[in-house]
Amino acid sequence: MSSINEGESKGGNSKRLTLWLKKETDMQRAGMNEKSPLLRYRLDSQDHSVEVPDNDGNHEVHGAGSTRHLTTFFGVFVPCVLSMFSVILFLRVGYAIGESGLLQSLGMFALGYFIVLLTVLSICAISTNGAIEGGGAYFMISRALGPEFGGSIGVMFFIANVFSSALYCIGFVEAIMDNFGIGGALLVDRQSGLPIDLWWPFLYSSIVLFFCLSVCLIGAGMFARTSFLIFLVVMATLVTVIVSFFTKPAGDMPIPHNNPIHNVTSNASYTGFKWTTLQSNLYEDNIPDYTTGKDVNFLVVFAVLFNGCTGIMAGANMSGELKNPGRSIPRGTLGACLFTGLIYALVAFLVSATCSRELLQNSYGFLQQINIFPPGVVVGILVVSLSAALTTLIGASRVLQAIAKDAVFGVILLPVHKGITKDGNPIVAVLVSWFLVQLVLLMGSLNTIAPLVTIFFLLSYTATNLACMAMHVASAPNFRPSFTYFSWHTSLLGIVCCLVMMFLINPLWASISIVVFILLFIIISFRISESDWGYITQALIFHQVRKYLLRLDVRKDHVKFWRPQMLLLVANPRSCCELIRFVNDMKKSGLYILGHVKRGVLDEGYSDPVQKEYPAWIVLVEKLKVKAFTELTLAPTIREGAQHLMRISGLGGMKPNTIILGFYDSCPSKDSFDKCKVTNNHGNIYGTEDSGIEEERGDPLNAFEPVRQFNSPNRLSIEEYVMIISDSIRLRKNVCLMRYFSKFDRDAIAASKTPAFINVWPINFFKPETSGYLDTACIFLLQLACVLHMVRVWKKHTLLRVFLCNGADDDSSISKHRREKMEKFLNELRIKATIIMVSNSNIQPFAVMKDDMGASSDHGHAQLVYSQVSDTYIQEVNTMIKNYSKNTAVNFCYLPLPPTDSTQQADYMRHLDALTFDLPPTVLVHGIQEVTCTAL
Repeated sequence: MSSINEGESKGGNSKRLTLWLKKETDMQRAGMNEKSPLLRYRLDSQDHSVEVPDNDGNHEVHGAGSTRHLTTFFGVFVPCVLSMFSVILFLRVGYAIGESGLLQSLGMFALGYFIVLLTVLSICAISTNGAIEGGGAYFMISRALGPEFGGSIGVMFFIANVFSSALYCIGFVEAIMDNFGIGGALLVDRQSGLPIDLWWPFLYSSIVLFFCLSVCLIGAGMFARTSFLIFLVVMATLVTVIVSFFTKPAGDMPIPHNNPIHNVTSNASYTGFKWTTLQSNLYEDNIPDYTTGKDVNFLVVFAVLFNGCTGIMAGANMSGELKNPGRSIPRGTLGACLFTGLIYALVAFLVSATCSRELLQNSYGFLQQINIFPPGVVVGILVVSLSAALTTLIGASRVLQAIAKDAVFGVILLPVHKGITKDGNPIVAVLVSWFLVQLVLLMGSLNTIAPLVTIFFLLSYTATNLACMAMHVASAPNFRPSFTYFSWHTSLLGIVCCLVMMFLINPLWASISIVVFILLFIIISFRISESDWGYITQALIFHQVRKYLLRLDVRKDHVKFWRPQMLLLVANPRSCCELIRFVNDMKKSGLYILGHVKRGVLDEGYSDPVQKEYPAWIVLVEKLKVKAFTELTLAPTIREGAQHLMRISGLGGMKPNTIILGFYDSCPSKDSFDKCKVTNNHGNIYGTEDSGIEEERGDPLNAFEPVRQFNSPNRLSIEEYVMIISDSIRLRKNVCLMRYFSKFDRDAIAASKTPAFINVWPINFFKPETSGYLDTACIFLLQLACVLHMVRVWKKHTLLRVFLCNGADDDSSISKHRREKMEKFLNELRIKATIIMVSNSNIQPFAVMKDDMGASSDHGHAQLVYSQVSDTYIQEVNTMIKNYSKNTAVNFCYLPLPPTDSTQQADYMRHLDALTFDLPPTVLVHGIQEVTCTAL
């Protein structure tokens, strides 16, 4: 029998105590679970260190003695300020005002800062909700949303940093060429200078990038010291710029040599503070960009200016080197946003009030021309560009290292993960990032790369907002960030703003980036099956399912929307994989539960034996590719455990309405794991390490008991088996008994070019006088067969046949009339089937058939219950069914109710055995529910 099984309790108290003590020792040694993401905090420790397990199960200590050494100012504020200023402050503020005017430019800054501020709120919330390790934004998103989202967005964020680093290198070189190239502004002899044609700009950019590489290879400490030095230079330059607006006398300014109109007389002047100058610069006046020759509009200018707001992740990228990332990231990032926003607004106003429109449109480097110390602005441009290039290069390497460490893409990035110095500097990740930036440098123009950088950063910000909103909406109790100035509304608004701006800036690249993200998401989803980070999708599904289950009111059920909801009671899955797959087809998008009873009592051990087996069942469901839940229970008897499962399986309005059992017999079982391809090449049902099954559970093939051998005693008595059927009826469940499904081969049916048959026998052979009636059980039997035939594979490769029986005394008119009645009935139920009339005068009981086809009455409970018939009669019925079973995939037959007299239970099972003996896979069905409706 492949229905319900048990596990015998073994060993005495001494053995159980020994196992319990060993378990306790293992738990203490492992800290409950070496792979657990929980923190371990030593209350009796003097250094107050916190141990955080990494992905390899090793514990990384944060706190005293840790390699984390960067503070809020050096680790977050300074990198964010330098990244947000970058080349935009000194080279593109005048460009924006010259093209769009002061009002639009301030509006662009306000819009850009509004978008990034919404994202900053999400970053602050996520970063204050737990321990932050290396990887910055990637780490936060991946741990919040799971590996699929995290890995995909991590790659996109890595690409954004790569493009951004190239952007700042090109900005650095642009400043060099404008001042020291042929005709440069700082040269005494304008005819000499650095060559600027052909591949020279690429060479200069490569040299700058190599310097950044050298700093990054030394490590984060050198990066912090370099960044602070650059910060001081930038602040000094900024002071000279602001002072110059008040001290520089008015006068004409030269046009850059690379501007096509530089040899034409043009009134490009610095006017000093004048009301007329401010008025002339208030509104837009678009002309083609002299560096690219392309037309300019609001979106083009915004795409360039937005790069002045995209440095908000610079501090988060250094999370692995911050002493207290949960505190430093919010404070440093918000402080940097406030500081840079005020500076941008101030500089924009000063430029608008002192510089003519012609100067702003035709000389992007005008600030050095009006500065009291012109080389100072050049130095400022160079160092801020260099700093931004450094920040994004080291940020890209940290993100790449985090992705490699998590093995999101398997062995592809394994060398990146291994190439780490003793102080934690990812050498290989830095080299890979440098190489990719080197390739991007081939694109050349700053204004060409800037929109791409904007697109990638906007996509990263979208994911960050999505992570925060998802965790907030999921209402997980462990999402309680100390930063509370956010809500799901701000995150949603951030998502909408980012997506809208992406498509407004460049629809093509926005679409490409999203497509790339989706492809990465799909690849990672197929590659990673389990992760100890947690999946936000699971939290969201739980939240929504709970809400809709509460709304699923059983009082509103209607027969029109009835569907089979199956509970398959499984003894040993080794012997019934074919049956599990078959029931999966028969459920028709309904609830499907695999139930298993383990015999025993809970107080015999110190842990629940059922829970140890549960993971193996989960993996089995995955391997068989069936859409089923599993329910396991422990009970003193199989019958009592089956009652547990019938009563409590499911939830709310989703409860099983049909109980399925394997047939009771003494035939030896066959191991179906190999046939159904459950095992892999190593004979392991768990397949990969990602299955989540821990190795200490032993050989996976031992997770389930061996199949029953020949002459092995059945562990369930006939009486108990029959009483389980009776219990199902008492609990108002439909019942199906399944026999010979070890012969079932779904793959062979799908591959066959000759259609097989689904045979339906809606006749109670144990009450032949009722064979002219279609009672509730008959209609349920027809419905199940129809549901199976609706599945795509079965519909394509099988034909549905319904059999009616005539007695010896029936003439042709009665037979014709009965056939017509059945055809009408099937048409009303929209069941497409071929009706076959069977006439066999040797089976005498059929001579008493009535002409009441289609009656809906059950004719009383007595008409449904098994009644004694002769062995000869049952054998003749079996022969008749067998004669029509050639090329039959499955037979559906009527199952009478068990006898109320316990002395007849053995005869009941003996006759069911004789009825189905040596047939193809057969389903004995008894339905007690109304399942069909002819109304619209």
